[in-house]
Amino acid sequence: MLNRSESAGEPPPEQPVGELVHELVEEGKAYAQAELNVLKAIASAKAKALAIPAALLGVCLLIGLAGITGLALGVFFALYAVMAALLAGLLTFLIFGAIAGGLGYYALQRLKRDL
Repeated sequence: MLNRSESAGEPPPEQPVGELVHELVEEGKAYAQAELNVLKAIASAKAKALAIPAALLGVCLLIGLAGITGLALGVFFALYAVMAALLAGLLTFLIFGAIAGGLGYYALQRLKRDL
């Protein structure tokens, strides 16, 4: 059944501008909140998916560090067999420091090139 205003061809009653703006703001807030909830859900899913690989990478890093420490001790004791302990320690430090510095320099150059 048609309302009297529809049957007579009259336009629907207009809302005040303030009320329309208020509705627009409320709908914008609801939309922003929904988008934020979607982003939180996506981030949470990605974080859960990365938890185990990140833990394995941490363990890998610790085992690699132990290997490098063993290598450094091997170099130290090999040098200690032919020179004083202080000099062997200093030379071992310089060798591994130079390797670390070279790798760091290479990493920075690749970063600058790739960006």
